[in-house]
Amino acid sequence: MTADAPSTAVDRILHIITAQQRFTPGNECAVRPCPRCADVHGAKIQQQMARGEPLCFLLPAFPGKSPNPRKVLGVLPDMAEAVSLGRLDEMCRRIGAVYAPGAQVVICSDGRVFSDAVGIRDEAITAYQRALREMAGRIGPNTLALYHLDDVYPQASHEDMRATLTARYGEDLTLLKQWISEGGELLALYRGITRFLFEDADRPDRQDSRAARQRDSRARAYVVIQRSRAWGELVGRHFPDALRLSIHPQACGAKKLGISLMDATENWLTAWHGVAVDVGGRFLLMKRYHAESLGAELVHRDGRPSHFRLADPSSLPPSKEIQHETTAA
Repeated sequence: MTADAPSTAVDRILHIITAQQRFTPGNECAVRPCPRCADVHGAKIQQQMARGEPLCFLLPAFPGKSPNPRKVLGVLPDMAEAVSLGRLDEMCRRIGAVYAPGAQVVICSDGRVFSDAVGIRDEAITAYQRALREMAGRIGPNTLALYHLDDVYPQASHEDMRATLTARYGEDLTLLKQWISEGGELLALYRGITRFLFEDADRPDRQDSRAARQRDSRARAYVVIQRSRAWGELVGRHFPDALRLSIHPQACGAKKLGISLMDATENWLTAWHGVAVDVGGRFLLMKRYHAESLGAELVHRDGRPSHFRLADPSSLPPSKEIQHETTAA
């Protein structure tokens, strides 16, 4: 089997998914899909196909917009989310051409899970979730679905939702800190989340020192990871047969497949931490202040900011510095 000539329906489906696979450094597969990844994920695809069901993929993502206005356009989904959702819909449609029942991505929007730890108001999470559900319904009514913590505990307060989730599925923070200190992928995740939290806190309304923000970001990163892992455990139990996707790079043969949703100027950048920039008819993700520094023009749609348009693509960084959806991280 080669990446160019997959031999079975399962191989072809894995080939479609892994075309946008993201890896941790040094873990890229020699071919896509490689035997190790196929062994882990092919079995779940085969199980669902044997039942004649649409394939189900789980993706914890799209939590809510960064609270830092230097990075994003506002609290609601915009073109960055639209492009990212479009990539997921396209993936499912391509799978549908191989497997008639098709596929659906269940987006496990995790903003409510850790909104207090990342500094996003619950009101903003509610508005984002509502608008994202409407956007997903327009882009992929048959291929995209949303699942929130609100769907799990509909009668509870937001604080009680988080407390119940952590109590039932969360790991002990002391033990989690020990695992992170041992290095590896969990440490890389911790560092990445710490950096995002620090960037989100770097805004005019914060009067504390840089050192204080760094300490605070490190402490909150542990909570974010604890809650994220608890959420992953919960959705895994609710959707036991689903193939697990992740926005974070994953090792070859890991339990989750890391995927990229959009070309970006930074490896870890996502739609909710940046803005979409129209560069000659294609969209590139970057932080708002970066787009503005390039002289990009702000574009409005339906009465609110949507994305930027860059008239001079020559001002972009070299292509090798841009993270493409089909290139390993």
